[in-house]
Amino acid sequence: MKLNKEIISYLIFGVLTTLVNIVTFWLFDDILEMDYKLATTIAWIVSVLFAFITNKLYVFNSKDMQIQAVLKELATFMFFRFLSYLLDLATMIVCVELLKIDNLLAKILANVLVVIFNYFASKFVIFKKAKEEGN
Repeated sequence: MKLNKEIISYLIFGVLTTLVNIVTFWLFDDILEMDYKLATTIAWIVSVLFAFITNKLYVFNSKDMQIQAVLKELATFMFFRFLSYLLDLATMIVCVELLKIDNLLAKILANVLVVIFNYFASKFVIFKKAKEEGN
């Protein structure tokens, strides 16, 4: 039951993270008329920080708030999120350019892979130590 709650929480906060990304992008791109590449970068940073906080506190229940522990988790989280960005991009290139899959279908497939990758990275690497100490 605990695993199901964790997965459901992860998916709910994943949807919220996606909304944060889209709204932040829209705000900087459309409202503030910023260059779309910069708006994309800002949206990625804001959404990754949102994802870190929600994953730490509500999905994986990592309660260690010592600055060293938080910074270590944040650095690891950012590293794995950057890896997932590369996975996303590589999947898109393979699907669209090599396999000739429709762009939207390729993006959906890439997102499925990224969500799975991010979940396991968070569960077994990023928040693992803090979770083990709580047991």
